[in-house]
Amino acid sequence: MRIALDYDKTYTADNVLWDAFITLAKSRGHEVRIVTMRNENTESINSAPAPVIYTARVAKAKCYKADIWIDDNPAWICQDAL
Repeated sequence: MRIALDYDKTYTADNVLWDAFITLAKSRGHEVRIVTMRNENTESINSAPAPVIYTARVAKAKCYKADIWIDDNPAWICQDAL
């Protein structure tokens, strides 16, 4: 599975939980990506336990094709925030 995990208010809400989840998911052969609406040039994430996809305020689904989305604000999966 391809799993997209939001960063702000999702991963950051309990990073210990999500670190364990990411480790387990990877050990079972799943692909986990942090997908954020941040802009890499101005709001980079330095300590993510998985590769980060920066959408720069573009709808997340336009930038990554996930099977499962985990997001505190699912509207941003399909909606731009320009």
